[in-house]
Amino acid sequence: MRRAAISIPANIAEGFTKRGASEKARFLNFAQGSLEECRYYLILIQDLGYAATADMDALLEESPSCLLPTRAQSSPTGEPLQMLNS
Repeated sequence: MRRAAISIPANIAEGFTKRGASEKARFLNFAQGSLEECRYYLILIQDLGYAATADMDALLEESPSCLLPTRAQSSPTGEPLQMLNS
């Protein structure tokens, strides 16, 4: 879980340095995958009874889905708008 959690900001930072929109989006996709991996571990911890359910529910609600652009925030090709302007 630590490896996945560390990977989220690392991929965002690495993607920030890329010039092309598709390269930036690729690293944001990696970050999203790591975020989902963390969410899975939180669900597993809850299912195995290693932590209180209320604590896990709060953590799962906190985990952002902001790495996935909504249709309103995307270009017609699906790339985030902020990536197009970079």
